[in-house]
Amino acid sequence: MLIGGTSNTGKSTVARLVADRLGFELVATDRLARHPGRPWPQPDWIPPPHVAEHYRTLSLDELIAAMLEHHRRLRPRIAELITGAASRTSAGPARSSVDRPGLVLEGSALWPADIAALDVAGTAAVWLGASEEVLTARMHAASGYHRLPADDRLPIDGFLARSLRHQTMLLDSVSRLGSEHLDTGDGRPPEALAETVLAAVAPHPS
Repeated sequence: MLIGGTSNTGKSTVARLVADRLGFELVATDRLARHPGRPWPQPDWIPPPHVAEHYRTLSLDELIAAMLEHHRRLRPRIAELITGAASRTSAGPARSSVDRPGLVLEGSALWPADIAALDVAGTAAVWLGASEEVLTARMHAASGYHRLPADDRLPIDGFLARSLRHQTMLLDSVSRLGSEHLDTGDGRPPEALAETVLAAVAPHPS
């Protein structure tokens, strides 16, 4: 089960709920390799100075180019995780209650065209999105944007601009493949979004 989308679309929360529901292992592409992520503190991470400098000094085109190069380097590892999980699942039922035969993989490094090219049986992908207004409000709230001095807002501005451009590129790819995305900014709680994801990928009777 693959869940893609740009930052702050709710991937991590929805993926955790889906993984718990399915009894699958949960892996985030953000954990596979380091790349400048959110330039504000997280519960388990304080961004080093070079992260803020990355967003403060690079142009939007340079930020996108650096992100795409990072994602390109992750492709082999992502493909390995997907094919490995599909192979384990197709091997039959788990041998014990502690076995976790399936995988929920979430992250912004998942690209629709790459996933489509893999064409791995037993794999489903859902793409999450939200409006510019919703993403802006979420990032401003999470970072305490309006309490910061102007200079400290610049890295957040850069991260937001990169995220919005990334979403446009990703959803354009989704559209070209004839797929749709799930809007996570319509007020539904995470539990309802997780149920929608599970329903969207459930096998349909022929």
